Amino acid sequence: MRTDMCGELDMSDVGREVSLCGWVGRRREHGEHLAFIDLRDHTGVIQCVVDGAHDLRSEFVVRISGTVRHRPEGTTNANLATGEVEVGDCTVEVLSAAEPPPFPVDERIDTDEGVRLRHRYVDLRRDRMQRNLRLRATVNSAIRGAMEEQGFVEIETPMLIASTPEGARDFVVPSRLKPGSFYALPQSPQLFKQLCMVGGIDRYYQIARCLRDEDLRADRQFEFVQLDAEASFASQDEVIEFITHAVAAAVEAATGERPGDVPQMTWHDAMERFGSDKPDIRFGMELVELTAVFVATEFNAFKADCVKGIRVPGGAERTRKQLDDLTDAAKRYGAKGLVWMKVDADGAINSPVAKFLSEDELSGIVAALEAEPGDLVLLVADDRRTVRHVLGLLRLELGRPPVNEGGLRFLWVVDFPLFEGVDDNGSPIPMHHPFTMPHPEDTHLLDGSPDDLQNVRSQAYDLVVNGWELGSGSVRIHRGDLQQRIFGLLGISEEEARAKFGFLLEAFRYGAPPHAGFAFGIDRLVAILAGEENIREVIAFPKTQSGGDPLTEAPTPIDAAQLDELGLRVLPPKA
Repeated sequence: MRTDMCGELDMSDVGREVSLCGWVGRRREHGEHLAFIDLRDHTGVIQCVVDGAHDLRSEFVVRISGTVRHRPEGTTNANLATGEVEVGDCTVEVLSAAEPPPFPVDERIDTDEGVRLRHRYVDLRRDRMQRNLRLRATVNSAIRGAMEEQGFVEIETPMLIASTPEGARDFVVPSRLKPGSFYALPQSPQLFKQLCMVGGIDRYYQIARCLRDEDLRADRQFEFVQLDAEASFASQDEVIEFITHAVAAAVEAATGERPGDVPQMTWHDAMERFGSDKPDIRFGMELVELTAVFVATEFNAFKADCVKGIRVPGGAERTRKQLDDLTDAAKRYGAKGLVWMKVDADGAINSPVAKFLSEDELSGIVAALEAEPGDLVLLVADDRRTVRHVLGLLRLELGRPPVNEGGLRFLWVVDFPLFEGVDDNGSPIPMHHPFTMPHPEDTHLLDGSPDDLQNVRSQAYDLVVNGWELGSGSVRIHRGDLQQRIFGLLGISEEEARAKFGFLLEAFRYGAPPHAGFAFGIDRLVAILAGEENIREVIAFPKTQSGGDPLTEAPTPIDAAQLDELGLRVLPPKA
């Protein structure tokens, strides 16, 4: 039906007869009969000179045949790859007429996202979406190649599984054959990939679709896609090497450049220096420990377990209104308040609290933060967890650049705590999932007090890029006795463990190799590579932030006959 793609014609094609297919873009009249038609397909745009084009309208699908020729002198378009040529002596065949689109396909006109998603099939024609989705395909291909180079085998795991606790709500599917029973859609292939290791697969990978019923954000959807990998007889360092190679291959395929060596940082250092376990290391403004400066302070606000500060270069120009807004933000994040200090031109501290502090304390602040004239200093005093959290968020609010400005700064965060707190029943909560191997140096603490448990490190590791958590992994527990011990600490009885994880525990009885794995979000990686702040822009048919699908209007009720067949009744909505 076509001999060439629109965006691929150039001077070497002059004199050739071609047939092109695509959508009518802009149409410009030239005299009484002639018109210039911008014909568009996914490769780009070519100008076609058409006689008698009065019936052609925007977004008509057409086949145009003609001869490639030089554009007349003075009419070339340097903004188009095809800007030196045009197609003349054209004949046009209308393949499909089109009503006026709900919004212009031209990228130069902003359109409400709800309208874009309602008519996603039109939105996908835009250069931005074409570029993003093809970038995604390039990334997927590079990942597959990199994993296969390293001896990994692609295996599909089931979508209908038993419900298991993995930290988020399951999406459940009622069973028609067993009324009253339900499948769950997988939050991850975690248990099945471990079973692949028991089965001797040795190195497994999958570009897996996962589903979690949790609140949607810019970097989170109900449905998401991840590279999922597992390897037998592999250490943490080996898994990090496998995944670094795969990510580097994806970045190189997308950008033409391979990232350099990826540094590592412990979870503890990340929290102390950046107030986050997914630190954005593209800019400074690190959290600085000031607790020792105020060990003998008379200022009650600084008589706290922890005092930290950040330096905002040039921030002294901020108005009192802007500083009040920062204080309000700190309180929203959980702080009791925020202390600000401006460094004047002579190096003196200008702050409402300066009169309550000694000269040693003021000079100690300046020295510790390396503050210079014109800088703004922000301090928070509270328990250590709150201080890190609040200053970490303020740091991002004040200094974080756009998503991929300044290049890609990857970082491995290692040595996470095994537990992140306790639940309402006093049982510890796993920071990653209940299948993570404790650090061998800390296993003796499993028999200790609740405080001891909070100090147990895990063999878990996250990959971070530009402040986004790309993925998580860990060395897995491969012994049934240790797995049951961890279940016990989590308040999962032997009976409950058998009911929810019996097939895994039973598999361990038949010889499970030591194994470790990782998974990272492909949606997130592609969004960062594309320079998008929201993963919806790299997903063909995403949900809105409310969880709805404007295109199909899902979720929708199902009819009574389907409910009867499934043995279900729907409760009336709560008042």
